[in-house]
Amino acid sequence: YMKYFIVAALVSLSFNACKLSDTNPGKAPNEELAAMLHNYYEERLQHFPLEATSNGDYRYNDLLNIDFTDSYRDTLKEFYNRYIAYINAYQIENLNREDRLSFSDFKRELEINLQGLHFKDNYMPCQQFWGLPITMGQLGSGEGQQPFKTITDYDNWLKRASRFAAWSDSAIVYFKKGMESGWVLPKTLVVKMFPQMDAMLTTDTANLFYSPIKKMPPSFSEADKERLTIAYKKLINEQLIPSYKKLGTFLKNEYLPKARTTCGIGSLSGGSEYYSFLIRQQTTTQKTPEEIYQLGLSEVARIRKLQDSVKNAVGFKGDLQAFFNFMRTDNQFRPYKKPEEVLAAFEAIHKRIEPNVDKMFNHQPKIPFEIRRTEAFREASASAEYNQGSPDGSRPGIFYVPIMDATKFNTTSGMESLFLHEAIPGHHFQISLQMEDTTLPAFRRFGGNNAYVEGWALYCESLGKELGIYTDPYQYMAALGDEIHRAIRLVVDVAIHTKGMTREEAIKYMLSNEAAEEQYATMEIERYMAIPGQALGYKIGALKIREMRTRYEKQLGNKFNLADFHDNILKDGALPLDVLETKMDEWAGRLAQK
Repeated sequence: YMKYFIVAALVSLSFNACKLSDTNPGKAPNEELAAMLHNYYEERLQHFPLEATSNGDYRYNDLLNIDFTDSYRDTLKEFYNRYIAYINAYQIENLNREDRLSFSDFKRELEINLQGLHFKDNYMPCQQFWGLPITMGQLGSGEGQQPFKTITDYDNWLKRASRFAAWSDSAIVYFKKGMESGWVLPKTLVVKMFPQMDAMLTTDTANLFYSPIKKMPPSFSEADKERLTIAYKKLINEQLIPSYKKLGTFLKNEYLPKARTTCGIGSLSGGSEYYSFLIRQQTTTQKTPEEIYQLGLSEVARIRKLQDSVKNAVGFKGDLQAFFNFMRTDNQFRPYKKPEEVLAAFEAIHKRIEPNVDKMFNHQPKIPFEIRRTEAFREASASAEYNQGSPDGSRPGIFYVPIMDATKFNTTSGMESLFLHEAIPGHHFQISLQMEDTTLPAFRRFGGNNAYVEGWALYCESLGKELGIYTDPYQYMAALGDEIHRAIRLVVDVAIHTKGMTREEAIKYMLSNEAAEEQYATMEIERYMAIPGQALGYKIGALKIREMRTRYEKQLGNKFNLADFHDNILKDGALPLDVLETKMDEWAGRLAQK
């Protein structure tokens, strides 16, 4: 790799000598930079093979690294530091427009990844919201991102899953390090992990991990079918079940008594510094916790006024709390009997918006799209979500909807806004278009940051009326409920982790400001406790995209075209917000001069 450092340094010197204009779009791409970025991505996939699988690159489908150990993190430090040296050999003003985007994005990614390795979050290897014990179930079920189409696919999973016992044992070691240092999860989160472990303990053919055996392609020979059946039963009974049982028993008997009673990471040694880092990581800004908290309060107040106007428009007599309760409990909002009816209702939303989507987006993805019910093993603690497809379209993008009980599925939970966010034109458009763009460096094609990705999806929720939905006042009220939910996150996430707000106080605040069921509010607050800062990216990113759109509409007048704006927001991948704004300002400036 040193050759790339030397070449990059020479290229940088040669560019300094000729000093071309940094705004010249005709400047040639820097081939050495492209080679270095390519090598970074290729090496990264070997460090994070699950990421490769997610990206549709199946070369490492048999690998599973224990990437939270101190020794592995030392390997990552060396990896990131080496590439920081490479990228620092370039000067951004000597690069063309596309390479400047890559330079800025790449340097930030390396620096933020390196900073993150200084904290003790590896002492909490998993929690109830995400982590390998859950991911294993998604991969091994045969319905997720791990393919089960060929004999090699089946053998790859045997090799990968055989590493889970070592991962689980290592997780116990690091949970114990956390117990010794005080870096432990809250008790209320630990107890939510018990049923997740227990769900994996069924034996033989009833076990989730046996599912691929039930769906073996008919083209497999009888000998292969027999061999794989025996191997999978052995894997399940001798490795996976004992590992889940051991981890679950440890969490119940040893970890829970040492888990903390506090809710926020501010109570941990170095927790405040860690939270400030997470804000930088998740929002791609330098905002302080207090700035975000105050922004959240102002957004909650603004949206509440809009909610009040909808309540008055439908003639409801009573305050907002009474209206929330009406929307939560009235039977007219619970029309479904079967899960299939819920899925069909989402598909109907899809059909309604299609004509206007065609007008508002010149470029749409080729990767197929599906709506599915969330798998039973994780449905109880899952939110609706989008799982990306594969670049070649062999695996569709999937909008997962948890439907524990169809008769209790409430239409005012925000079905229309949820579809715009998780599916079209939210995550499915953004992630798929990015993956389909083969001109992007791979780290940008398959990378991203929370503020852009979730900010875009939340911005898409604001397009409902332009897309021909939100015509029903209760669906519009639900959309406002989804928007205020993201504003509430700014308040409670910061308050939990920096102001000592308790779980119960945060749940109460959420219930007093939106039409949420207590079970949902509890799950959400516990999510923020488990993954601090992640919930901040949505509103921060959406506000920035809306701010830019409003500014350019005024600046460009009749030169502004919404589809062109959307295409340019999406065309270069998920950039940090400051890099995105610089790019879009240049775009608007070029249009203004025409």
